[in-house]
Amino acid sequence: MRILTVNAGSTSLKLEAYELSAALPPIGEPPEPVARYAALEAALAQPFDAVAHRIVRVPDDWGAVTLLDPKAQLLIAGVGSDAPLHDAPALRAVATIRAAHPDVPHYAVADGAFHRTLAPAAYTYAIPAELTRAGLRRRGYHGLSHEYAAHRAAWQAGHDDPRGLRIVTLHLGGGSSLCAVHDGASVDTTMGYTPLEGIPMATRSGSVDPGLLVHLLRGGMTVDALEEMLEHRSGLLGMSGRSGDVRELLAAGDDPGARLALDVFVWRTRAALGAMIAVLGGADLIAFTGGIGENAAVLRPQILDGAGGWGAPPAQVVAARENWMLARAVATVGG
Repeated sequence: MRILTVNAGSTSLKLEAYELSAALPPIGEPPEPVARYAALEAALAQPFDAVAHRIVRVPDDWGAVTLLDPKAQLLIAGVGSDAPLHDAPALRAVATIRAAHPDVPHYAVADGAFHRTLAPAAYTYAIPAELTRAGLRRRGYHGLSHEYAAHRAAWQAGHDDPRGLRIVTLHLGGGSSLCAVHDGASVDTTMGYTPLEGIPMATRSGSVDPGLLVHLLRGGMTVDALEEMLEHRSGLLGMSGRSGDVRELLAAGDDPGARLALDVFVWRTRAALGAMIAVLGGADLIAFTGGIGENAAVLRPQILDGAGGWGAPPAQVVAARENWMLARAVATVGG
């Protein structure tokens, strides 16, 4: 089965093709893709049996993998405003590929399905119960990356799989989140109902005092202006006043805004790491992944500073393989 995988992130588009049989390798020991494409046009010239799309926000009653027919696309569009940096470009990719290959089945792979093991204590907001029953609860995202990172980190540390291990995974990139993984299952994560919650990101604010947001609305800021600010002009970009790219901020040397942005990012990430370790009652492994997690080596020891109080769990650096998880998910249901 030849599968094209389409991973539309908030700051990137990754396209890979896999040829998979019914005998899938373990999650933590992925095969190399048969092809990587720099642009969608190059992928469209190839034949495929199926296309797997990473969809960040899917309707609440969907499974981990759903056939993407026109009705399903409309349903995604209906909830996609909760993840505006992700699902709109993903749906554009669906339309482009479907136009070139109208007879090939497309599948939506839910990015947050890994977090459906969260307990009520982890996913419930302290808001009226009827709102929680209506679906306003913490969901979590980057699930494909966190699941893979946990399996791969365990493999790199000499374990067959994550069973019996307490692992904290840090997906740090244009969007960033942490996850507490026990026995291979997600038990807590930093993103919430939307991908805005949690630690600061490239242009997204992360968690902000809700009273501050009410203050801005009462002061005359419109809802649309508030959303635009939180999604596009906050995070590292907003704090530094120059860039949301960690590479540029590190290169800026002693620039006060760049230094402050990096200090806040490290501080909030370190605090979140401590929270994830506390939820697990300790950690056996810590896994860094994502563009920042993999490449900004100078930040990793700063984030880990203080984790020694928990017995200094070993840290692994894991190359993100979300596209492999997309291919694996579709091969499981469509093979």
